[in-house]
Amino acid sequence: MNVINWTKKARKQLVPMPRHDVDRIITAVESLLHWPNAPGIRALANRDGYRLRVGRYRILFSVTPSGAVTVILIEEVKKRDEHTY
Repeated sequence: MNVINWTKKARKQLVPMPRHDVDRIITAVESLLHWPNAPGIRALANRDGYRLRVGRYRILFSVTPSGAVTVILIEEVKKRDEHTY
């Protein structure tokens, strides 16, 4: 059976987020219990781990050989606009 572990930093990042975003993130992370058949996962380039996109957030995580998932970090990705470039 797969297990999901959260780092202290990832748990702290959930606190200031809007409740509906937190619910979406938790639901998406729970889908990782079906590793490697979870949808929307990409391997990270130039480092170990994977990412899962949930709206404007990226969930960075790693997976042990036994199938345990560790959520490492949650990043908010800013949308591009006319001032980006």
